[in-house]
Amino acid sequence: MVNWYLQSGKNSDVVMSSRIRLARNLADFPFVAKCRENQLIEIQNKIKEITPHIGYGLKYVELKDMDDITKMALVEKHIVSPEFALRKEKTGAILINEEENIAIMINEEDHLRLQVFGAGLELDNLMNLAIEVDEKLQSLLKCSYHEKYGFLTQCPSNVGTGLRASVMLHLPALTSTGNIQKILDIISNFGMDIRGIYGEGSQVQGNMYQISNKQSLGISEGEIGKNLKVITEKIMEQEKLARKYLLKNEVELADRIYRSFGVLVYSKKISSEEAKQLISDVRLGTDLGLLKEITDLKVNQLELYTRPANLQKYFGQPLNSYERDIKRAEAIKQIVKE
Repeated sequence: MVNWYLQSGKNSDVVMSSRIRLARNLADFPFVAKCRENQLIEIQNKIKEITPHIGYGLKYVELKDMDDITKMALVEKHIVSPEFALRKEKTGAILINEEENIAIMINEEDHLRLQVFGAGLELDNLMNLAIEVDEKLQSLLKCSYHEKYGFLTQCPSNVGTGLRASVMLHLPALTSTGNIQKILDIISNFGMDIRGIYGEGSQVQGNMYQISNKQSLGISEGEIGKNLKVITEKIMEQEKLARKYLLKNEVELADRIYRSFGVLVYSKKISSEEAKQLISDVRLGTDLGLLKEITDLKVNQLELYTRPANLQKYFGQPLNSYERDIKRAEAIKQIVKE
C-alpha cells in the first residue's frame, strides 16, 4: 500500500495534494477553549466509544500515547497541525486509518476536525468522501448547529459550513520569473488564503504554497469547492505558461536542474532547508521531462523522508540536528538508487 502523500494524482505536476476539512463541535459541551480538562476527556471518551461504528478503518489514538517524533511526522505529512502536536495539555486524540487519507483531530481548535486527503487535484471526490464521513458522524453524535448560521465553531471564520478546502501547489516557475506576488495578490482578492506548507503562520518552503477558502458562512460546500477548483486551474495555467517561458532558455534551465540534482545526490551532509529547494528544482526537471534519472514517485519519497521527523522514522532512530544532516544525505542516495 502506497499512502496518498507518496502518490501522484491528477495534475500532480503543479497540484501536490488536496484536502477537505470540516470543523464540528458537540452540542452539549463548551468550545475547546472553555472546556475543563474533565470535559475534554469526556468528549474523547465519547468519540472512542463510537469509533467502531464510524467505519473506514479508523483507529483511535491519544496524543499522550505518541512520542514526539511520531507526532511531528504527522505534522510533516500535513495530517495534524503543529499547534496540536506540540500542545502541553494531556488531552487531544486522533482517529486515523491505515492509508492516512482520513484523519479526525479531537479537541484541537474544535471538538472535531474531520480531514480527508488526496494526491493531485481531487477536490470533488474528497468533498463527497468528507460529506459521507460527516453524515456518519452526525448520525452518532449531536453537533452544534444554528438554523440561521449553520455549524457553530470556536473561530468565527469557520461558522457556517465549517468547511476549509485547500490545495498544495508547487509554483517554481512563477517564483523564478518574479510573477508569484502578482498572482498571490489576485488570489487574495478572490477571497482565498495563501499560506506556507504547514498552514497558518508558516513560511513558504521549496516553492510550495497552500491555497484555501476564506469564507465559510453564506456559501454552500459545493460553491466553496467549485470556487477553489476554478482558481486552482487558473494558477496551474499561469504556472505552465511560466514554465514554457523558462524552457525558451532550455540549456540554462537544464543546467540549473542537473546541478541541483548533483548536489542533492552527491552531498555527504545536507540541511532540511537546502534539500527542500534542491528537490523543488528536481521536481520541476522531472515534470518538464528534462531530468529522466529519477521518477515522480521517488521525488515524493525524497520530499517526505528528508523532513526531520520522517527522516528519523526512515532510519528508525532519534537523531540530533548534525546527525540528521548526514543521514539525510544517506537517505537521498538510498531512495534514488532503489
